[in-house]
Amino acid sequence: MADPFEVRMRFTTQLQHLNASVNSAQKAALYALRYRDMDEDLHSCILEQLERNNMNNRANIMYFIEHLCDMAQRESHPEYVRMMQRDIMRVVDAVAPEDGSGAANVKVVRKVLNGLQQKQFLFPQTVVELEECLKERDIVTAHPALSPVPASGLPSKASTPHGGKANGAVRLDKRQIEQRIEEDRERHKRARESIWAVGPNNDQELEKLWEEVSEIGEDDYLGGEEDTAERYRMVEVE
Repeated sequence: MADPFEVRMRFTTQLQHLNASVNSAQKAALYALRYRDMDEDLHSCILEQLERNNMNNRANIMYFIEHLCDMAQRESHPEYVRMMQRDIMRVVDAVAPEDGSGAANVKVVRKVLNGLQQKQFLFPQTVVELEECLKERDIVTAHPALSPVPASGLPSKASTPHGGKANGAVRLDKRQIEQRIEEDRERHKRARESIWAVGPNNDQELEKLWEEVSEIGEDDYLGGEEDTAERYRMVEVE
Protein backbone atom coordinates (compact mmCIF):
# COMPACT_ATOMS: atom_id res chain seq x y z
CA MET A 1 0.00 0.00 0.00
CA ALA A 2 1.29 3.43 -0.96
CA ASP A 3 2.33 5.81 1.77
CA PRO A 4 -0.48 8.43 2.09
CA PHE A 5 2.00 11.21 2.85
CA GLU A 6 4.08 10.41 -0.23
CA VAL A 7 0.96 10.23 -2.44
CA ARG A 8 -0.19 13.58 -1.15
CA MET A 9 3.22 15.22 -1.70
CA ARG A 10 3.54 13.90 -5.27
CA PHE A 11 0.04 15.05 -6.15
CA THR A 12 0.76 18.47 -4.66
CA THR A 13 3.89 18.72 -6.81
CA GLN A 14 1.89 17.87 -9.92
CA LEU A 15 -0.67 20.55 -9.11
CA GLN A 16 2.08 23.12 -8.59
CA HIS A 17 3.57 22.33 -12.01
CA LEU A 18 0.37 22.36 -14.07
CA ASN A 19 0.55 24.38 -17.28
CA ALA A 20 -1.55 25.07 -20.38
CA SER A 21 -0.93 21.63 -21.90
CA VAL A 22 -3.64 18.99 -21.76
CA ASN A 23 -1.04 16.36 -20.92
CA SER A 24 -0.14 17.95 -17.58
CA ALA A 25 -3.81 18.09 -16.53
CA GLN A 26 -4.50 14.53 -17.67
CA LYS A 27 -1.41 13.23 -15.88
CA ALA A 28 -2.54 14.79 -12.59
CA ALA A 29 -6.10 13.52 -13.10
CA LEU A 30 -4.86 9.98 -13.78
CA TYR A 31 -2.78 10.14 -10.61
CA ALA A 32 -5.83 11.22 -8.59
CA LEU A 33 -7.85 8.33 -10.02
CA ARG A 34 -5.04 5.87 -9.46
CA TYR A 35 -5.25 6.63 -5.75
CA ARG A 36 -9.01 7.04 -5.67
CA ASP A 37 -9.14 5.37 -2.26
CA MET A 38 -7.60 8.61 -0.97
CA ASP A 39 -9.96 10.85 -2.94
CA GLU A 40 -11.02 13.00 0.04
CA ASP A 41 -7.41 13.70 0.96
CA LEU A 42 -6.40 14.47 -2.63
CA HIS A 43 -9.42 16.76 -3.02
CA SER A 44 -8.23 18.68 0.03
CA CYS A 45 -4.85 19.07 -1.73
CA ILE A 46 -6.62 20.76 -4.65
CA LEU A 47 -8.33 23.23 -2.32
CA GLU A 48 -5.11 23.96 -0.44
CA GLN A 49 -3.13 24.63 -3.62
CA LEU A 50 -5.90 26.88 -4.93
CA GLU A 51 -5.62 29.01 -1.81
CA ARG A 52 -1.82 29.06 -1.55
CA ASN A 53 -0.45 29.48 -5.08
CA ASN A 54 -0.18 32.47 -7.40
CA MET A 55 -3.04 33.43 -9.71
CA ASN A 56 -1.51 31.76 -12.77
CA ASN A 57 -1.34 28.42 -11.02
CA ARG A 58 -4.87 28.82 -9.66
CA ALA A 59 -6.12 29.29 -13.22
CA ASN A 60 -4.32 26.11 -14.31
CA ILE A 61 -5.85 24.18 -11.42
CA MET A 62 -9.29 25.51 -12.39
CA TYR A 63 -8.87 24.05 -15.87
CA PHE A 64 -7.56 20.83 -14.31
CA ILE A 65 -10.78 20.42 -12.28
CA GLU A 66 -12.79 20.07 -15.48
CA HIS A 67 -10.39 17.38 -16.75
CA LEU A 68 -10.63 15.56 -13.42
CA CYS A 69 -14.44 15.55 -13.51
CA ASP A 70 -14.42 14.25 -17.09
CA MET A 71 -12.05 11.40 -16.31
CA ALA A 72 -13.72 10.58 -13.00
CA GLN A 73 -17.04 10.16 -14.78
CA ARG A 74 -15.51 7.91 -17.44
CA GLU A 75 -13.80 5.85 -14.74
CA SER A 76 -17.09 5.51 -12.79
CA HIS A 77 -15.73 7.33 -9.75
CA PRO A 78 -18.22 10.18 -9.19
CA GLU A 79 -16.85 11.06 -5.74
CA TYR A 80 -14.50 13.65 -7.22
CA VAL A 81 -17.45 15.25 -9.01
CA ARG A 82 -19.56 15.29 -5.83
CA MET A 83 -16.78 16.91 -3.81
CA MET A 84 -16.29 19.51 -6.52
CA GLN A 85 -20.01 20.27 -6.47
CA ARG A 86 -19.93 20.57 -2.69
CA ASP A 87 -16.96 22.96 -2.64
CA ILE A 88 -17.49 24.86 -5.90
CA MET A 89 -18.05 28.17 -4.08
CA ARG A 90 -14.77 27.75 -2.21
CA VAL A 91 -13.05 27.00 -5.52
CA VAL A 92 -14.45 30.13 -7.16
CA ASP A 93 -13.49 32.26 -4.16
CA ALA A 94 -9.92 30.98 -4.37
CA VAL A 95 -9.45 31.42 -8.13
CA ALA A 96 -11.22 34.80 -8.35
CA PRO A 97 -11.32 36.31 -4.82
CA GLU A 98 -13.88 38.97 -4.04
CA ASP A 99 -11.12 41.46 -3.12
CA GLY A 100 -10.33 41.82 -6.83
CA SER A 101 -6.90 40.19 -6.62
CA GLY A 102 -7.99 37.47 -9.06
CA ALA A 103 -9.90 39.64 -11.53
CA ALA A 104 -7.77 38.29 -14.37
CA ASN A 105 -9.09 34.80 -13.61
CA VAL A 106 -12.78 35.69 -13.87
CA LYS A 107 -12.90 34.68 -17.55
CA VAL A 108 -11.20 31.39 -16.68
CA VAL A 109 -13.76 30.66 -13.98
CA ARG A 110 -16.66 31.49 -16.31
CA LYS A 111 -15.31 29.24 -19.04
CA VAL A 112 -14.81 26.27 -16.73
CA LEU A 113 -18.20 26.76 -15.02
CA ASN A 114 -19.94 26.81 -18.39
CA GLY A 115 -18.06 23.66 -19.39
CA LEU A 116 -19.08 21.91 -16.18
CA GLN A 117 -22.69 22.95 -16.72
CA GLN A 118 -22.74 21.70 -20.33
CA LYS A 119 -21.41 18.35 -19.15
CA GLN A 120 -24.08 18.31 -16.41
CA PHE A 121 -21.59 18.39 -13.56
CA LEU A 122 -23.24 21.57 -12.26
CA PHE A 123 -26.89 22.65 -12.23
CA PRO A 124 -27.71 25.73 -14.37
CA GLN A 125 -29.08 27.52 -11.30
CA THR A 126 -25.78 27.00 -9.48
CA VAL A 127 -23.87 28.56 -12.37
CA VAL A 128 -26.30 31.50 -12.49
CA GLU A 129 -25.76 32.17 -8.79
CA LEU A 130 -21.98 31.96 -9.19
CA GLU A 131 -22.14 34.30 -12.18
CA GLU A 132 -23.82 36.92 -9.98
CA CYS A 133 -20.84 36.75 -7.64
CA LEU A 134 -18.37 37.01 -10.53
CA LYS A 135 -19.94 40.19 -11.92
CA GLU A 136 -18.70 42.11 -8.91
CA ARG A 137 -15.19 40.69 -9.28
CA ASP A 138 -14.69 41.36 -12.98
CA ILE A 139 -12.94 44.70 -12.51
CA VAL A 140 -10.14 44.30 -15.05
CA THR A 141 -10.78 44.66 -18.77
CA ALA A 142 -7.19 44.35 -19.96
CA HIS A 143 -5.10 41.20 -20.44
CA PRO A 144 -4.51 39.00 -17.38
CA ALA A 145 -1.40 41.00 -16.63
CA LEU A 146 -3.84 42.66 -14.20
CA SER A 147 -2.39 46.15 -14.35
CA PRO A 148 -0.18 48.20 -16.64
CA VAL A 149 3.54 47.67 -16.30
CA PRO A 150 6.04 50.28 -17.50
CA ALA A 151 8.38 49.47 -20.39
CA SER A 152 11.10 48.69 -17.88
CA GLY A 153 9.00 45.78 -16.62
CA LEU A 154 9.09 47.14 -13.09
CA PRO A 155 6.09 48.47 -11.15
CA SER A 156 5.90 52.17 -10.60
CA LYS A 157 6.34 53.17 -6.98
CA ALA A 158 3.96 56.04 -7.42
CA SER A 159 1.13 53.85 -8.73
CA THR A 160 1.69 50.78 -6.58
CA PRO A 161 1.16 50.94 -2.83
CA HIS A 162 3.27 48.96 -0.44
CA GLY A 163 2.43 45.25 -0.66
CA GLY A 164 2.25 44.99 -4.44
CA LYS A 165 -1.42 45.85 -4.94
CA ALA A 166 -3.08 48.50 -7.02
CA ASN A 167 -6.82 49.16 -6.72
CA GLY A 168 -7.30 45.81 -5.05
CA ALA A 169 -5.54 43.80 -7.75
CA VAL A 170 -2.25 42.00 -7.23
CA ARG A 171 0.49 43.17 -9.59
CA LEU A 172 2.23 40.15 -11.07
CA ASP A 173 5.94 40.23 -11.71
CA LYS A 174 7.25 40.26 -15.28
CA ARG A 175 7.97 36.52 -15.37
CA GLN A 176 4.44 35.64 -14.24
CA ILE A 177 2.93 38.00 -16.81
CA GLU A 178 4.95 36.43 -19.63
CA GLN A 179 4.03 32.95 -18.41
CA ARG A 180 0.33 33.83 -18.35
CA ILE A 181 0.42 35.34 -21.84
CA GLU A 182 2.16 32.25 -23.21
CA GLU A 183 -0.28 29.86 -21.55
CA ASP A 184 -3.28 31.85 -22.79
CA ARG A 185 -1.82 31.79 -26.30
CA GLU A 186 -1.46 28.02 -26.11
CA ARG A 187 -5.06 27.55 -24.96
CA HIS A 188 -6.41 29.84 -27.68
CA LYS A 189 -4.42 27.93 -30.29
CA ARG A 190 -5.84 24.64 -29.05
CA ALA A 191 -9.36 26.09 -29.03
CA ARG A 192 -9.02 27.18 -32.66
CA GLU A 193 -7.79 23.73 -33.65
CA SER A 194 -10.76 22.06 -31.95
CA ILE A 195 -13.16 24.09 -34.12
CA TRP A 196 -12.11 22.01 -37.13
CA ALA A 197 -12.19 18.68 -35.32
CA VAL A 198 -14.84 16.20 -36.45
CA GLY A 199 -15.53 12.66 -35.36
CA PRO A 200 -14.45 9.52 -37.26
CA ASN A 201 -17.93 9.23 -38.78
CA ASN A 202 -17.81 10.73 -42.31
CA ASP A 203 -21.43 11.86 -42.01
CA GLN A 204 -20.40 14.36 -39.33
CA GLU A 205 -18.01 16.09 -41.72
CA LEU A 206 -20.66 16.13 -44.45
CA GLU A 207 -23.24 17.63 -42.09
CA LYS A 208 -20.72 20.26 -40.90
CA LEU A 209 -19.93 21.32 -44.46
CA TRP A 210 -23.63 21.33 -45.39
CA GLU A 211 -24.48 23.65 -42.50
CA GLU A 212 -21.69 26.07 -43.46
CA VAL A 213 -22.66 26.30 -47.15
CA SER A 214 -24.93 29.21 -48.05
CA GLU A 215 -28.16 28.71 -50.00
CA ILE A 216 -27.95 28.65 -53.82
CA GLY A 217 -28.76 32.02 -55.40
CA GLU A 218 -29.12 33.46 -58.90
CA ASP A 219 -25.41 34.27 -59.04
CA ASP A 220 -24.59 30.60 -58.49
CA TYR A 221 -26.74 29.56 -61.46
CA LEU A 222 -25.15 32.23 -63.69
CA GLY A 223 -21.71 31.12 -62.61
CA GLY A 224 -22.58 27.51 -63.45
CA GLU A 225 -23.82 28.45 -66.92
CA GLU A 226 -20.64 30.42 -67.61
CA ASP A 227 -18.46 27.49 -66.49
CA THR A 228 -20.44 25.11 -68.73
CA ALA A 229 -20.11 27.42 -71.73
CA GLU A 230 -16.37 27.73 -71.10
CA ARG A 231 -15.99 23.93 -71.06
CA TYR A 232 -17.84 23.60 -74.39
CA ARG A 233 -15.53 26.20 -75.94
CA MET A 234 -12.47 24.33 -74.69
CA VAL A 235 -13.78 21.06 -76.22
CA GLU A 236 -14.40 22.73 -79.60
CA VAL A 237 -10.87 24.15 -79.64
CA GLU A 238 -9.35 20.73 -78.95
